[in-house]
Amino acid sequence: MLLLKNGKILKNGVLVSKDILIDDKKIVKIDKNIQENVEKVLDLEGKFVSPGFIDVHVHWREPGFEYKENIYHASRAAARGGFTTAMPMPNLDPVPDNYENLKIQLDIIERDSVIRAIPYGAITKGELGKDYAEFEELVDYVFAFSDDGRGVQDANMMYESMMVAAKLNKAIVAHCEDNSLIRGGCMHCGRRSRELDLPGIPSVCESVQIARDVLLAEAAGCHYHVCHVSTKESVRVVREAKAAGIKVTCEVCPHHLISDEMDIPEDNGMWKMNPPLRSREDRNALIAGLLDGTIDVIATDHAPHATHEKDLTMRKAAFGIVGSETAFSQLYTKFVKTGVFSLDLLVKLMTEKVADTFGLPYGRLEENGYADLVVIDLEKSLKIDPEKFLSKGRNTPYVGEEIYGIPVLTLSEGKVAYKDSEVFDI
Repeated sequence: MLLLKNGKILKNGVLVSKDILIDDKKIVKIDKNIQENVEKVLDLEGKFVSPGFIDVHVHWREPGFEYKENIYHASRAAARGGFTTAMPMPNLDPVPDNYENLKIQLDIIERDSVIRAIPYGAITKGELGKDYAEFEELVDYVFAFSDDGRGVQDANMMYESMMVAAKLNKAIVAHCEDNSLIRGGCMHCGRRSRELDLPGIPSVCESVQIARDVLLAEAAGCHYHVCHVSTKESVRVVREAKAAGIKVTCEVCPHHLISDEMDIPEDNGMWKMNPPLRSREDRNALIAGLLDGTIDVIATDHAPHATHEKDLTMRKAAFGIVGSETAFSQLYTKFVKTGVFSLDLLVKLMTEKVADTFGLPYGRLEENGYADLVVIDLEKSLKIDPEKFLSKGRNTPYVGEEIYGIPVLTLSEGKVAYKDSEVFDI
């Protein structure tokens, strides 16, 4: 048994002092001044204890692209950021479009991951949008179905996939992008793309496919979840769909909340991501969407690449940014410390609301619940240094940014998944 003494937890939005007693994978008691004869006692010295974060959108790159990232490093990076559950996307090699392919990934997760990982199954074979994946083979082993990394272009294919997913009680999770509207773009089509003389991706590229899909989801009776919304039009479509009673949910990424196109200082591939950083008006709409409940959860879209794929111009670089290790701290610094969000809301957007959206038994700090938790020093700060990342990916444009609210201990099902050795000896 493990006893965490003198921590602070959120109770009705207020930080209160509590001890937490853990036995194996479960929390057995949360109370003041627990007196118990246990093998290990940790004095948290007033640090904040949150439920472990849940990330429904990560790219762990294995199998197939281990030179970018692998499950061993990605899971440790996630744990360092306070995540205890993650859902790896299926744009892999082989693509998990049948059980045989998925089993390769499951075996590596079992061997190498320090946190709970529930992979996606693909919607189409090879994510090529031509033939259906083997939904029935995958359903018992996957979190949901997605062709993330590309939009499903054929409306009938999406519609039929939604009908199957509805019967199997699984969500369809969609990267929304109409290929005919990408137009060779490498950043948002707006003021900054014109200033840098770079081809832009129009906002309608994303929102038009969301508009199509919410109507298909209504017809199919499917839970439809939109990945990484980035535009004000997307927020509007989701808001109106929810008002119409359609079962649609969506996520937003930290980078789309923190930055916009005008923060891109130069033609630098580290700022290239998909969807791209949009206008300031779009960013404000995303923040408003979180505050009014239109946007359900925060997800990182952690997308590591090798240095030689990102240390390029915007035209030539790969799309993607890493986020597992810095997401909470960046959001805490940008929004909680400035009074835009409460700490309670930020935590719920990364825990309880994720669990509620997808019917998961995690995401809460409660007696008889899973011992998934993260201890955070809200006063501690550091400067972002990619050379110190646990991820193999170093692709972030936020180098040198000072962030507060640093995770110092992460437990996944009662086991230490990450610890700051300067803080804890466990």
